[in-house]
Amino acid sequence: MLSVTSAQLSALLVTWLYPLARVLGLMSVAPLFGNQAVPRRIRLAAGLAVTFALVGALPAAPEIDPGSYIGIAAFAMQILIGVGMGMVMRVVFAATDVAGEIIGMEMGLSFATFFDPQSQGQTSVIAEFIGLLTALVFLSFNGHLLLIDVLARSFEWLPVDSRPLAARGWMALVSTGMTMFAAGVLLSLPIVAALLITNIALGVLTRAAPQLNIFSLGFPITCTIGFLLLLLSMNVMAPVLQSLFDRGFDLLAMVLKAWHP
Repeated sequence: MLSVTSAQLSALLVTWLYPLARVLGLMSVAPLFGNQAVPRRIRLAAGLAVTFALVGALPAAPEIDPGSYIGIAAFAMQILIGVGMGMVMRVVFAATDVAGEIIGMEMGLSFATFFDPQSQGQTSVIAEFIGLLTALVFLSFNGHLLLIDVLARSFEWLPVDSRPLAARGWMALVSTGMTMFAAGVLLSLPIVAALLITNIALGVLTRAAPQLNIFSLGFPITCTIGFLLLLLSMNVMAPVLQSLFDRGFDLLAMVLKAWHP
């Protein structure tokens, strides 16, 4: 008759449950994995598969009683670590959304919106297009596999432990929010500058020929120039996004190392 002691059951829970909490925390927030279009059962199955693949290569599990207050706190910390890792990469994708919103506003297409199931709100068509392009480039660079690789390495940099996370890690996580606005403005700056020059030229033209109706000419001209600039920028978009993804993975490693107590 097979018998399992409470100590063996506790060790089994610590070995499997804590890594699963970190993996599912990442899967619930990270780009692509945490997309609302992906069913929860699929995300749960993917989390179980990743955990099953990682458990054999993880460091030895600490001796923690899962039913104690320390064990519950350690379980909550694993969830927070996974969610924090996903939030860092989410900030990288949010930078492209900011760039799309700025470009759409300058083109005069801010009123053309779609319902985005990811953000559960209205998103401009330009931001939606750039977001889809970012997701495709991320997949083409095997960014989803790199994210899983960083998740596996996180158990080396920040193993399962009952000690609280360092406060400097939370400050590092908050500071990554600057990347969203800085990178978003830099990505949209060339097109915004060109559209600004276009608007100045239209203003000068209207001043020189007052009989021209700027309201009927300005919108199609700015839209046409904006779409042409987007078309011309497609060739250089992939290297720029790759550097942005590299910056995101560097920030992710920095946050994990800063969390170490």
